[in-house]
Order: sequence, then structure tokens, then C-alpha cells
Amino acid sequence: MMQTISESGGGMTAASSVHMNIFGLEPVIKFGTEEQKKRWLEPLIAGKERACFGVTEPNNGLDTLKLQSLARRDGDYYLLSGQKIWISTAQNAQKILILVRTTPLEEVGKPSQGLSLFYTDLDPSVVEITEIPKMGRAAVDTNTLFFENWKVPAGDMVGHENDGFKMILHGMNAERILIGAEALGLGYAALRKAAIYAGEREVFGRAIGKNQAIQHPLAESWMKLEAARLMIYHAARMYDQGYTGGEYANAGKYLAAESAFETCERAIMTHGGMGYAKEYHVERYLREVFIPRIAPVSREMICNYIGERVLGLPKSY
Repeated sequence: MMQTISESGGGMTAASSVHMNIFGLEPVIKFGTEEQKKRWLEPLIAGKERACFGVTEPNNGLDTLKLQSLARRDGDYYLLSGQKIWISTAQNAQKILILVRTTPLEEVGKPSQGLSLFYTDLDPSVVEITEIPKMGRAAVDTNTLFFENWKVPAGDMVGHENDGFKMILHGMNAERILIGAEALGLGYAALRKAAIYAGEREVFGRAIGKNQAIQHPLAESWMKLEAARLMIYHAARMYDQGYTGGEYANAGKYLAAESAFETCERAIMTHGGMGYAKEYHVERYLREVFIPRIAPVSREMICNYIGERVLGLPKSY
């Protein structure tokens, strides 16, 4: 579905407007109580509520275990203080799935301990939400969040206190698969545009698609996209079957993002000067395809993961 939305021409803009509401509450499905599932999932499914996802912070980036936002218990509530960044759709979301520390980093045995997960109301009168101007995907807002003594009901905690990291991983693997599928859609959209243009555009009395310098790179892009698609579908199938490892989700996202980026670049080059014009949309595709290369995890960190978890090599960072 997410691939189709992106491939329609909507790209990461269209996909990003809905994908948090597709994958984001996976931790609630797996670890929430029956009361929480009824209270949270039914309004989301009915389209009455929208959610956003709050993990990344300005000072830690991909180092999720070094989160600095804190929550302290105060009776039937937790008081949250800190900041988040790159929070998409926060301008329009009524809810947020947010990861914070309930035990300071210096008091835990290892960094993955002491994190807790909440799904709660996102109240703009309490949380300062500031939009970030950005390169592309302008139709979907991306924001920084600042909050101090934000009063969150204890009943909005997902699972148990200090167990949040293992729960958020279920959402992260799902997100990698979805982002990979969205990248594929963008790549196929760019490839279709390029192939149509190459077949219609004539220079020196012949269609430019007759030239192997145009034809072969596009053929190669199709093969790479298809290979990435098989990996993404395999990762999705394994995830649906309950597999919790991240190697296939990470590898699929990596391959999809890289093949889509190359395809979008080739689409612009196929269009020549018109590729730089907004009329043909391929310039927008290239701007948007940077997103899956960067988020939700960089290609370098994926290589680290595969090197360590699959190949058994020592940690490099």
C-alpha cells in the first residue's frame, strides 16, 4: 500500500502523511493492555485521531540510548521535560508515541535500560511545536518539540516502566520496511517518467531511448529496484510471521533507498535540461528520495548493524 501511494506520484510527501498511523502503534498492539488498545487503536483506525512519533533528540541523533528527555513520577502522572526533533505531522496530530528516560543514564546498568514509552495527548498549549523549513516534502510538517513538566497520565505508559527500548524496536523495524517500500514507489515513479520521456523525446532525428547510453542505465535501475523490492517484501513477510531480528528490515531499507536514489538521479539526467524544471516532477523526486537514505537510520549505521549482527565483526563505533 505504501509503495503504491508513493508510486502514484505523491512520493514521500503522500506516504509520510499517513505512514506513522500505519506502523507507529505496533508497540501498543504487542504490549498494550486491552483497555489501551480499545482506547487508542479504535480512534486511530476510524480516522478520528492522528499520531506522531517522538524519539530523536537534537543532541543524540541516531544514538537513541543517550536520550536526555526525562519523566519523573508524580502521583498518578509523569512529568516530562526535554525536547525532540524531526517529528513529522506534529502540527496536526492529536497523539504522540514518545520515548523518554524514567531512570537517568548514570543510574542504569546499560544504556538500553531506563527508557519508557508513552502514548498520550499532544497538547500544543503545553508542548511547544515549531516547524522546520526543509528541502522537500513541503506538504508534510516536520518539527521540533520542547516541553517542561508536561503532565502525562501514568495510564498512558505502554508496558512497564524502564522497558520502553525493547518495545520501540518493534515500531522501528516496521518503519524501516515501510520507508523502504515508499522509496521503491518513488523510484518506480521516476523510472516510469524517464522511460516515457526517453521514448518520446527526439534529438538528431531519433528517440533518445534508442541510445544505449540512455537505455542501459534505465534498464539497470529497473533490475536494482526489482531486487530491492524482493528484499523488502521478504522482510515484510518475516515481520508478519513474528521474526524480531532487524537484518532484513535494515537491508531492505538500504537497498531500496540506494536504488531509488540512483533511479531518481538518472531520471533527471534522462530529461536533460527539462529534468531541472518542475514541469516533469523528477526534480521533486530527487529531493524527496534523500529522506529514505537518511531516515530513520543512515546507510552507514545499517552497514554497522549488518557487520556486527550478521557477519560477527567487532563494533566499529
